[in-house]
Amino acid sequence: MKKTLFIYLFGISAVVASCSKSFLDEDPLSIYTPDNSLQNATQYQQATNNLYNGVRNIYMGNINLDTYFGLYYATDFAFNGTDYDPAAKLNAYKATMVPSYFIPQGIWTAYYKIITNANLIISQLNKSKQLSDADKNNFMGQALFFRAYSYNILANLFGGVPLELNELAAPRYDYVRASRDSVYLQCKKDLEQAVGLLSDINKVPDGTVNKQIAQHILTEVLISLKDYDGAIASASSVINFSGVSLMTSRFGRRANLPGDVYRDLFEYNNQNYSTGNHEGLLVIQSTLNNSSSVGDQTAWAVVPSLTGVRIVESTTKTKIPILYNAKFVDSVSSNGIGWIRPTSHFFYEIWTPGDIRNSPNNIVRDIRISGVPATSPDYGKWYVKDGYKDKVQPADFRDTIRNFYPVIRKTSPSAGDFVAVAGPSILTNVTNPFGGLLLNGASRLFMQKYMARLAETYLLRAEAYLRKGDKQKAADDVNVVRNRSQAGLATAGEMNIDYLLDERLRELYMEEFRAVTLTRLGLLYDRDKRYNPKSGLTIEPYHNLWPIPSTEITQNTGAVLEQNTGYGN
Repeated sequence: MKKTLFIYLFGISAVVASCSKSFLDEDPLSIYTPDNSLQNATQYQQATNNLYNGVRNIYMGNINLDTYFGLYYATDFAFNGTDYDPAAKLNAYKATMVPSYFIPQGIWTAYYKIITNANLIISQLNKSKQLSDADKNNFMGQALFFRAYSYNILANLFGGVPLELNELAAPRYDYVRASRDSVYLQCKKDLEQAVGLLSDINKVPDGTVNKQIAQHILTEVLISLKDYDGAIASASSVINFSGVSLMTSRFGRRANLPGDVYRDLFEYNNQNYSTGNHEGLLVIQSTLNNSSSVGDQTAWAVVPSLTGVRIVESTTKTKIPILYNAKFVDSVSSNGIGWIRPTSHFFYEIWTPGDIRNSPNNIVRDIRISGVPATSPDYGKWYVKDGYKDKVQPADFRDTIRNFYPVIRKTSPSAGDFVAVAGPSILTNVTNPFGGLLLNGASRLFMQKYMARLAETYLLRAEAYLRKGDKQKAADDVNVVRNRSQAGLATAGEMNIDYLLDERLRELYMEEFRAVTLTRLGLLYDRDKRYNPKSGLTIEPYHNLWPIPSTEITQNTGAVLEQNTGYGN
């Protein structure tokens, strides 16, 4: 633990340290420390930007990709489509989810980095004499939010974790774990203070932490603390605020083209408040500046590796790819790799007729063949409907796992709305089925991404009502979301935690970190065992919490940092 905190203690300002005197020693002309590098509003803004960047790196997959994708797969939603025989990574869950595995270490490190930098800002703000009260409150509210948000994620995944609230001047070696409830209580305290300091969403620039996102995260924390009345009140404050609302009518750049309102939520440039979308509570910004810009690496991972699919062409009897530049499939990328393979539970078991979230606008279940010559009798036929899938000729043995399955369009906007980049140069007016803004051969997508939407606030309030025993009000909140999606109304009798988790899948697929939701509820084992054909084979009940990383335990020499039950160190 000490290593993580010490490494990132000085993540904002450069620190010059002296090791020992020697004949080469000189008196430094200047030493940059937190005390003299955080003084005016510009410096605090730069420090606060670092917090946003830390969250952006997590949400865009710009930490280790396996680490990032581990928040989505090995759940009821998806498994790792790149693991074959022998199974590796989280498909062989018991063998790989161990204290030395890099996924829990990577998540632990990424969030403690944010916490450490937030602590630095909070500490220095308490000593600041150059800022106006308005600026101090603004920066304090944002730093408190990011600290609480990060600790909440860690508590959801790991249970009790070390609770550090101070700026460190030297490394510590004596961390112990606070209880899970103690961590949640600190999150509650930080968020309640942040709510009093932050401005409403309609008064801040796009992508800026605001009162409503703080109340939304507070709602989840209060549910974890079993304060269901408090959670209902917090959620209601968001829902009843006149500046936010579910988007129920077509909107944005493609509103006059075929589609639906759910699809509009994920079109390029449709996410920000300033564009008229009042559903997103915090939208993570992503701007293409140059080849090193931070872009979302999710899209190519969840799209199947369609270029590996072959058919035997009817005339020549030769194997030919089914796609050529995805001519017939607007917004279906031909550059996917099938890394995140959704489960059959998601694709086939949770949907009811008419639900637009499962429409071809949002989940493409069939594609037209364009890889064969235009003179071929196979040209333009449907791969599934016309029976080609039943006679598939895969490029290799992976086909049924990785090369073809329904395509989730949420992660990529529509064709024609993008700029492709090769190195630092920008190429405009390029036709590519991925859409959006793409970097380096469509490996990164440059568009805004939700941390949370108002639809989830309704589902959190429904969860609080359900825990309280009021199934009718839980159903009422679920039905606000389902009514927008034309999915048919749920009944009070259907309300249980499994129904809510399925509804979260329907509404929030590829948005929520599914592993975090399931560990928060203590249901990772149960849902994974039932619905995941890979990791569900070996997962054990103790996996409802992730292991404390072994390096944090062994380096913490001044005290015992206890491991979660079931794991060796």
